[in-house]
Amino acid sequence: MFCTEQKVVSFGKRKIGNGHPCFIVLEAGPTHDGLETAKELVRHAAEAGADAVKFQILDPERLVADKKQLFSFDILANRETGETKKVSEPLYDILKRRAMEHDEWRKLKKYSDSLGLSFFATVGFEDEIELLEELGCDSIKIASADVNHIPLIRRAARTGICLQLDTGNSSLGEIEMAVDAIRSEGNENIIIHQCPSGYPARLDSVNLNIVPTLKQMFGYPAAYSDHVLGWEMDIAAVAMGANLVEKTITLDRMTPQVEHAMSLEPKDMAGFVQSIRDLEVAMGSSRRILKPEELEKRKAIRRSIHLAEPAKEGQRLGDVKVEFRRPGHGIGPDHYEMLTDAVFIKDCPAGQRLSFQDLLQDKDKVCAV
Repeated sequence: MFCTEQKVVSFGKRKIGNGHPCFIVLEAGPTHDGLETAKELVRHAAEAGADAVKFQILDPERLVADKKQLFSFDILANRETGETKKVSEPLYDILKRRAMEHDEWRKLKKYSDSLGLSFFATVGFEDEIELLEELGCDSIKIASADVNHIPLIRRAARTGICLQLDTGNSSLGEIEMAVDAIRSEGNENIIIHQCPSGYPARLDSVNLNIVPTLKQMFGYPAAYSDHVLGWEMDIAAVAMGANLVEKTITLDRMTPQVEHAMSLEPKDMAGFVQSIRDLEVAMGSSRRILKPEELEKRKAIRRSIHLAEPAKEGQRLGDVKVEFRRPGHGIGPDHYEMLTDAVFIKDCPAGQRLSFQDLLQDKDKVCAV
């Protein structure tokens, strides 16, 4: 399945897709420990110039059956060297730190709105979808772990809200099944994420080449959810066509918990956003269109035809010795071969830069500069 038409989707009043600026999401879901730190992260995201902030509304009591199930991840052991070490913690405990009551999510959404920052979240249960509907969120995200949770995906799709699909550790067939389920509910507002697994992810799992593949296969905007240290992979993803990037943020990378090591601290957030905006300017256009100032500027380094010896009236240009010198304000070397039969209409001294007004030309060979 390959799509020649690339869809543009609606994210509230914004458009996401080819021809539109990259949508920048700062992810605060895994790195807060309650409403106050969540609000602090939202404030930093807004100050950095992000388009949206994302959280995770996950109920550990209902989600995790085995409360002793361990989850392994890396923490930052040395800020200076970047050295990490692997630790394990019960998944239930990890998710419990992120859990908030519905009223707290309402307060956080209101706070995000007050800062002009779009707010959305990953959900795990139907009542959480209903909460996002109530809050007026512009998007709902489905975690990569739930890419095969078709009942949940169908329920989210029926909202008509922009649906983001994480695809870490998913086959293309599973992604296709999830996309078909969304479309079957009449929802075409779909964004598909390339989300490498691991906390942090290994470079050999990033697979940025899948970004254009996802766009070609499904015709929807593609996104990159970054789990790698630094932001080089985000820059590369945008250069390869990602329409949305998502990067985790933290108040302190040294926090010995999952996802903090690979996250952006407040001092780096604005630089991350600006780097992507700078890249978009530098990417330019797939067409070669020279601006008037560029056409004028290039004359300084291009060459013109100059006489290396005097020329007499009636003499052929091809019979006179010439040189090609800068600047290029006269006849360029690309016109010389077409003008060898042109004759001088007056005597011209050695060193003169030639113009078309110096020559009588064969009208059939006249070529405008």
